Amino acid sequence: MRAVVLTSPGTPLELVDVPDPVIDPSGGPHQSVLDVLACGICHSDLHVSSGDFPVPMPVTMGHEVVVAHPTLGNCLVYACWGCRQPGCFACASQQEMICPNSQEIGLFTPGGYADRIWVKDDYYLVPIGNLDPAKAAPLACGGLTAYRAIDHTLPFLAAAPSKGVPHPRALVIGAGGLGQFGLQFLRIRSEAEIVVVDASQQKRELALQLGADSAVAPGEVEGTFTAVVDFVGAEATVQTARDHVARQGISVTVGLFGGTIPFGFGVVPHEAHFMTSVWGSRDQLAELIALAQQHDLHSEVELIGLDQAQTAHDRLHEGKVNGRFVLVPGATG
Repeated sequence: MRAVVLTSPGTPLELVDVPDPVIDPSGGPHQSVLDVLACGICHSDLHVSSGDFPVPMPVTMGHEVVVAHPTLGNCLVYACWGCRQPGCFACASQQEMICPNSQEIGLFTPGGYADRIWVKDDYYLVPIGNLDPAKAAPLACGGLTAYRAIDHTLPFLAAAPSKGVPHPRALVIGAGGLGQFGLQFLRIRSEAEIVVVDASQQKRELALQLGADSAVAPGEVEGTFTAVVDFVGAEATVQTARDHVARQGISVTVGLFGGTIPFGFGVVPHEAHFMTSVWGSRDQLAELIALAQQHDLHSEVELIGLDQAQTAHDRLHEGKVNGRFVLVPGATG
């Protein structure tokens, strides 16, 4: 079969022929080898290809994967495979994305930039029903990561009126693929006023179309917010979050661009909560799919073939995409 492989950090992706995946004889009884219908590309893939994450190489990349199962139908693959060992608090609480010994597909286990993929347990398959596989693929990471990040803010936004804030405000930093999901989830799941900040005028205009109450350029943010979600995570954006989160509010950092702020008494707003958020649980992925079946979530996708994976990485690195790239085996160009 064909697979897009990264052989070493910083080198171009290679489309090569590799042996078909097989069932692991020492594995459990619920394994599957399945055809890949679609696989999204996200910024995390860029971090893998540049060597920011220490993963064993060569590696078949891709963790936003939709597969065809003979009995379950089309399914999203939940990408965070935990250790499931006795005593693992993360796996016991069904939060495998924070398991210290997890084996995420596309990082530590061959992923979906390929014709077929091995899934170690059908538990990690979540049926998508009649959702378009190409549209559904980004939900596995981009959508799920945004969903969990917004989840963290909802108790704060709901409690705001009881604290004398009749109209809670939420600030979304970054209107790329994740930010577009995030503001839609806020619109569906809260009563907050939503402000989006992004350097791109085109993305600000799209944010308004998706339900933001206002969209501003960096440096134009005004006032404080009960909740701030930073989908960029750069130095300037984490500083913006610190400067505009309300006292007893929450700031959630999702983006991977390495920004930091000093922390200490009097350095940040009193009793504000600062946290990171990573991926999401399998149950949250199922919740997200149910939400996507009830609401027409906007997600701009550009379909490409396996032979265009490196081109997609290059364009994503340059910011030349409005939404998400989705690899479709069999497609070309």
